[in-house]
Amino acid sequence: MLKVQEIRELIKLIDESSITEFKYETENAEVHLKKATGEVQAAPVVQPSVAQRTEQQASVPTVEKSESANQTEKATDESSEKQEETATHTDYDHEITSPMVGTFYAAPSPEEGPYVNTGDRVEASSIVCIVEAMKLFNEIEAEVNGEIVEILVEDGELVEYGQPLFRIKKA
Repeated sequence: MLKVQEIRELIKLIDESSITEFKYETENAEVHLKKATGEVQAAPVVQPSVAQRTEQQASVPTVEKSESANQTEKATDESSEKQEETATHTDYDHEITSPMVGTFYAAPSPEEGPYVNTGDRVEASSIVCIVEAMKLFNEIEAEVNGEIVEILVEDGELVEYGQPLFRIKKA
């Protein structure tokens, strides 16, 4: 039988990987892990022994979502829909996207203030942030003249290629 610590390690490894489902069976136990909406759910199932199986047909019980879990999931879905609606209603004409995978820095150094804040006016050649990739600090320019209406990432956050960083209302 798997120990609790071993199950926790499996959950962590699966959560960090691209695997969406994992099943492990032994003579007296079965562990079935399945990712659902980014979370790993574990449902260990104890099966009857081999002798008991021959006496009666063994069926593995399935884990059903409880009413409260369904309500929580609905509430989460509704709140994320509201956030998406709010984000789509922001008045902007242009998004500055990350040209590479790296770490986003809002300021030239930790001691200095950010390059731009929400509401600041920028020119096409204005530096708005730095994206660090493999110890190279790449200055990102605004690309257009306008006003910063939204900053979409936090300082020190990892960003992906093509991920929106800023929203600008063109002037």
